[in-house]
Amino acid sequence: MTDLALFAARFTERLRAGGLAVGADRSARFARAITVVSPSRPEELYWCALATLVSAPDQISALDEAFAAVFGQSPKLAFAAAAPTEAAGDADASPDTPSGSSRREVGELASVAERLTARDFDELTASELAALIGLMREFRLVTPLRRSRRKRGAAAGRRVDLRETLRRARRSGGEPAVLRRWMPREKPRKLVVLCDISGSMQVHARAMLQLLVCAAGGAHAEVFTFATRLTRLTRALDADPVTALRRAGEEAPDWSGGTRIGASLREFIDAHGARGMARGAVVVIISDGWETGGAAVLAAQMARLSRLAHRIVWVNPRTAKAGYRPLTGGMSAVWPYCDAVVSAHRLDAVDALLAAVAGRAAWGRPA
Repeated sequence: MTDLALFAARFTERLRAGGLAVGADRSARFARAITVVSPSRPEELYWCALATLVSAPDQISALDEAFAAVFGQSPKLAFAAAAPTEAAGDADASPDTPSGSSRREVGELASVAERLTARDFDELTASELAALIGLMREFRLVTPLRRSRRKRGAAAGRRVDLRETLRRARRSGGEPAVLRRWMPREKPRKLVVLCDISGSMQVHARAMLQLLVCAAGGAHAEVFTFATRLTRLTRALDADPVTALRRAGEEAPDWSGGTRIGASLREFIDAHGARGMARGAVVVIISDGWETGGAAVLAAQMARLSRLAHRIVWVNPRTAKAGYRPLTGGMSAVWPYCDAVVSAHRLDAVDALLAAVAGRAAWGRPA
């Protein structure tokens, strides 16, 4: 067995067959626990399963039965066999024995999970993409701060809070003994995501939406998808990653369709962006730039959006290729209006996207 996601899925299927309700989120946590612990013995793998797949004491018996069915022995027998003769057993175990096979398989599973982070999203199967849920939860999308209209008390504030100063003066006979000061509160900027779900971006779009659901803990995002039409998915993505992707597939009818980026941007700006959603926001556009409409329309809408947004980040997985140049009509039209262009084509390239959204990347349009 060399596929971590497949192993986790089959093991949780065995648990469901035994009457234990195990969802995709628990399966992802189980896979993540294996990569972190790197168990070398069956009993260590059992503890990973116990910590991630069981939520009540009455469910342990179902886990024990599934463990015995998969590994050919109960957890208690595995513990007893390993405790007194652990060192000798490791030295004498043959690769052909069941215990040696299990150790080898678990080690391979951990290494496979690590390799998933260095593979392009377009190359991953649905089960492999689901195995990345646990890793994606470690990321956080955080936008830059902006001043709000609310204020807070601050000893070093430049402005005097007259109302608070006079209220405190009642305690000293009406004499303002201490001047109370204030400064504006800060809050994160809005995050708006426009994701291309056309045929050339279908797999990468699902990975990006899954990442958004897992990593948006630091920023509440407004999410739209587009291909031949614009669809708002903000409410549909307010769920676990598996459910969110299923809802996205149901509510966006133009998956794998053509691409009308310019027309979709115009619809977004007219219906949402110009009314306040894009004003001062960080706008992330996920697309490879293949435009079936006119490049002039796309350039005009990008110019409008750049006057509204605080920052425009374009995510194009094609830019990861060596020697990439924005020569297609779509990318050449949008390039002058982007503050950052990143690939985010695989998990270990997501840090550049997070830095661009947070404003930690170098400011200025790409050369």
